[in-house]
Amino acid sequence: MRNEIHHRPLDGQVALVTGAGRRIGREIALTLGRAGATVVVNYNLSGNGARAVVREIQAQGAEAIALRADVSSSAQVRRMFTAVEKKFGRLDVLVNNAGIFFPARWNQLNEEQWDRVLSVNLKGPFFCAQEAARIMKRRKRGNIINISSLGGLQAWPDYMHYCSSKAGLIMLTRCLAKALAPDIRVNTIAPGTIMMPGEKRTRLLDRVIRSAPLRKAGRPEDIANMVLYLACHGEFITGQVLAVDGGKSIP
Repeated sequence: MRNEIHHRPLDGQVALVTGAGRRIGREIALTLGRAGATVVVNYNLSGNGARAVVREIQAQGAEAIALRADVSSSAQVRRMFTAVEKKFGRLDVLVNNAGIFFPARWNQLNEEQWDRVLSVNLKGPFFCAQEAARIMKRRKRGNIINISSLGGLQAWPDYMHYCSSKAGLIMLTRCLAKALAPDIRVNTIAPGTIMMPGEKRTRLLDRVIRSAPLRKAGRPEDIANMVLYLACHGEFITGQVLAVDGGKSIP
């Protein structure tokens, strides 16, 4: 069941969520909207989903717009943030959520696949953070939240391109946290196994879930609630990796 937010701690703030037209990004955008934020719903291919998210946020009484940009293109990223600044004059929260995930064995992974995953999962968050920080620095405050993965902490042989990108995102978070302090906080959330509503459990998924100490899968709300915590509180937290994974990352 979705958690209700009985006050609006993000009233007056503007948040941009990349890849917000579906899955976890959708829940993050809706949660920030319920908290009172004006939400910029970024999408690339999920236009219908993004527009539906905008309507849901507006129905909650918050403002929202959808903006298309492929985060792997620094030019498109720049245009998106320019549009945000022109329309709202500020940006308080950036959530780098957009990502690509698919398996490929080491001897089958090609250059195009490698480049695409690294471009979306690592290059994109950097250029989004660069543009966001430019706006945030003017107000001397801001919050950047990167969505990494358990795969950034563990080695998954059939996902080495993905793991490399998410491990890189963790180090990027630490570098940005130092570079942008004290005005802007930068943290990473590393989700474990997250099941979407209606998703069916397979034998493989069951094995993965049972191997975690809590022996259950997470929900999109678990990630969105951690984003909300970092956006509203966590004033003494920066450069950290917060694993939301049922204990799976415990050594």
